[in-house]
Amino acid sequence: MLYDTDVLIWVFRGNAKAARLIDQDADRSLSVVSFMELLQGAADRGETRLIRDFLKECAIANLPLTENIGHRASIYMEEFGLSSGLRVADALIAATAAENHFPLCTGDHRHFRLIRELKLSVFRP
Repeated sequence: MLYDTDVLIWVFRGNAKAARLIDQDADRSLSVVSFMELLQGAADRGETRLIRDFLKECAIANLPLTENIGHRASIYMEEFGLSSGLRVADALIAATAAENHFPLCTGDHRHFRLIRELKLSVFRP
């Protein structure tokens, strides 16, 4: 499963349901875009260290961007950017999930719902 940034933020906020969801998954991953979004939200180096430690402790793989992911994301932006409000980061996250054949777990499925090849797992906190 590839986790969208919002699910990980719920974990960091102490949401037990989000934590259980990740804990029960044996194949955990996130896009490097989500990793960067988490770092962007860190208040200081201590929080940055907590993010890194959490991802390492939970064995959440940090998936890099590839040429194919970039290409697919640009197609998503062209096809769905105006109609669904899809943003660049979301397009890259969706493309990462699709290219790696992972379902995408997100609490904000509105931006992703039009992408047919994407298998969504909707998280409700």
